[in-house]
Amino acid sequence: MTVLPQALREHRCQCHNMIKALIFDFDGLILDTETPELLTWQEIYRDYGQVLTVQTWGQIVGGTAASSFEPASHLASLTGKDLDLNGLKARVREQSLSLINQQPPLPGVRELIDEARQHGLKLAVASSSPHDWVDGHLTRLGLFPSFDVIKAREDVQRPKPEPDLFFSALSALGVQPDQAVVFEDSPNGVKAAKRAGIFVVAVPNPLTAQLKFDGEDKRLASLADLPLDGLLRQINSN
Repeated sequence: MTVLPQALREHRCQCHNMIKALIFDFDGLILDTETPELLTWQEIYRDYGQVLTVQTWGQIVGGTAASSFEPASHLASLTGKDLDLNGLKARVREQSLSLINQQPPLPGVRELIDEARQHGLKLAVASSSPHDWVDGHLTRLGLFPSFDVIKAREDVQRPKPEPDLFFSALSALGVQPDQAVVFEDSPNGVKAAKRAGIFVVAVPNPLTAQLKFDGEDKRLASLADLPLDGLLRQINSN
């Protein structure tokens, strides 16, 4: 009677030894920082009789290299007026940060981190946002100590959708691309992970779910949708 549990434990270990690390995006995956910023910009656009669509905003979600879109300058061009761009940006920072600071981690984040630790997996964050933003919010949420590696905008020359952040994270973790899984909420993030040769799980939030994704290996509506055990079995079976 004691042989079966031991065999099951050995099988479980063998099933998971291919994947050694999980890499998380930050904005929109761990914390919904994107919706408050968009809502604030949309409010400002309405003040000037203009409309900012999700599709237009989606050009910059998850990275900065692929688009020259900048909401304040775009609004100025639409209105043809000489706007106080720095003042608009300051208003967005103040209003959106107030909303963001009230938010907990998105569903399934804490549970997935706990499961990963139980399996002995390494954990990293790879974000196109700056360290003070990512590190500050992770600290506020009590998640900063959970990650072995945190890579942010300052750590690479090219943000997403280029693969540099993921290459940097892999190097710091000491794992190969086929030994990691990336969780991303944006099309730019998915592109970056695939360019790095990593299995990527797209987890769109309510904002990015309205954007067009291409190339993800698996898609979830929430990090709470699939236990880590089940995900690792699916990956390794492929």
